[in-house]
Amino acid sequence: MDVKTKVFDRVIEQEKIIKQLETSASNPLHAYFFVGPSGSCRWEAAKGFAALILSTGLDPNDTDRTVRLVLRGEHPDLVRISPQGSQYRDEEVQILINEASRTPVESAKKIIVADRFHTANATVVGRLLKTLEEPPPSTIIILLGENVPDEQVTIASRCMTLEFQPISTSGILDWLLDQNVDDTTAETVALASRGDLHRASDLINDPKVTDRFLLWRSIPDCLNKEGYVIAEIVENIRNSLDEAQVTIDERHLQEIEELRKREETLGLRGSGRKEFEAQQKREVRRFRIDELQFGFATLANVFREKIEETPSDAFIRSVEHIRRANAALRRNPNESLLLQALLISLSDEET
Repeated sequence: MDVKTKVFDRVIEQEKIIKQLETSASNPLHAYFFVGPSGSCRWEAAKGFAALILSTGLDPNDTDRTVRLVLRGEHPDLVRISPQGSQYRDEEVQILINEASRTPVESAKKIIVADRFHTANATVVGRLLKTLEEPPPSTIIILLGENVPDEQVTIASRCMTLEFQPISTSGILDWLLDQNVDDTTAETVALASRGDLHRASDLINDPKVTDRFLLWRSIPDCLNKEGYVIAEIVENIRNSLDEAQVTIDERHLQEIEELRKREETLGLRGSGRKEFEAQQKREVRRFRIDELQFGFATLANVFREKIEETPSDAFIRSVEHIRRANAALRRNPNESLLLQALLISLSDEET
């Protein structure tokens, strides 16, 4: 099979966008804005698009090499830039501007992908605008963002904006079954992934995802107002989060080892270690938030089932308590305190 036909294999339920990118690859524009929720395959689509562009006109052997390097994110003419903190800083947007002015290493084009661009403030947007309007002919810029904030409307107007849709639970399930995951695990992982293909990929190798699902479902039957009971449930939840994180930690150790080997071969300069480690920390935090959101959704479903069986104002209030706890995750709260407050509120409804 032609390797170029597989560049979008990891882009799920975005058929319209894939067709647009396949058409655009032969004569790409200077800038694109991929907008959609986390895990909606924006980075995978950017790599697939880059693979088509950078392999144009190559002989079969060079095409195969180029596509494989791009899909691994290792091609020298595919540059990925991410903010190290909660938003882009001046030095990070300067890296993007500098990269845009450099000629490609081995291809006719250079593709710069700016991850999490929705975090860029008005100052960053203003600095980037000129580069985005008048990039060198060999440079293509792809912005990835979860939304288009008001201060980025001008930037978006200079780009071809493609809207990525959340991946459905059934879409994740079909993908998991294609990976030969057993039916029971696939159903649980599809629910736990919450439409995020990256999270589903991590959970495939997690042998205890079903145990965590059952732990959250068991809470209403175990809960009472005794402080030690609440403390024990909180400890069990946090232990389950730590166990779930092991899969992420192991992958991160492997990635660090691969980075170390590249540094030994190519040198430390330009390896992006600091940015890489910051990205890993964000992944861990995002993973724990996703786990809690999965747990809250599971717990809320238990009370909704109870409402269907026996309508009760207490059950309705319990669902509202869970909704508020879920919303509080946006403020990066202390996990233990958040869980304790939620369980105390739920136990109050039991009396």
